[in-house]
Amino acid sequence: MEKLIITVAICGAEVRKTDHPALPVSAQELGDESFRAYQAGASVVHLHVRKDDGSPTQDAIVFARAMEAIRSRCDIIIQTSTGGAVGMSAEERSSPLTLNPEMATLTCGTVNFGEGVFWNPPELIERFARMMMERGIKPEIEVFEAGMIANALRLVKKGILHLPLHFDFVMGVPGGITASARDLVYLVESLPDGCTWTVAGIGRAELQLAAVAIVMGGNVRCGFEDNLFYRKGEPATHNSQLVDRIARLSKELGREVAEPDEARLILGISKK
Repeated sequence: MEKLIITVAICGAEVRKTDHPALPVSAQELGDESFRAYQAGASVVHLHVRKDDGSPTQDAIVFARAMEAIRSRCDIIIQTSTGGAVGMSAEERSSPLTLNPEMATLTCGTVNFGEGVFWNPPELIERFARMMMERGIKPEIEVFEAGMIANALRLVKKGILHLPLHFDFVMGVPGGITASARDLVYLVESLPDGCTWTVAGIGRAELQLAAVAIVMGGNVRCGFEDNLFYRKGEPATHNSQLVDRIARLSKELGREVAEPDEARLILGISKK
């Protein structure tokens, strides 16, 4: 098997400081937290940013500050979110693409998201995909339901995206696909040959699905966006504690953990 790529989702758009006091919000905090996660074994940081009051934003200026703070500390791959927060406009969500990050997320369908709806109509998906291709940004296909794989492959047929693709299976969001090993196997078996994939289990499913992904040859996402706890009733101290556990588990199961440049090679990313 190839080395394991660990993605750390350090803050997301929904979690607040009141949920966990160690949640990184400022550019400096995001830089420090990314560096700790990098030291623990993460090679990709999935990045959301916040305003001074802690509310989510897709402002390119705020992203630029956070990206500079991260890059000044380590060469981890920065993957900007184009999901933002539920209810944001397409213009808001696409704003960080103007910064030409190495990676960005591309959600390929609409899904119920808790009490809201994460709206991704075909025109928006295609628009974001074209922007990424024009700017040389590696898309990570975010999959909340199995049909989103087919939506991504339609973009391949149109010549907008090109195989092999990299997918992220976000499993356990209320309204989306369940966080079961059965459904993970189904998603993986639905991919074309040569594609790579990561799994992001929500809540208590994070560790369980990570273990399955490691032995299946996939990759793992962890972090405060998806899960605040190290174990039931015990909050994680930092994102790095969650990363360190995945790295240790992978090594115990016989897979080494990828450094950022090794992850770039696996994902087909040219270092910027």
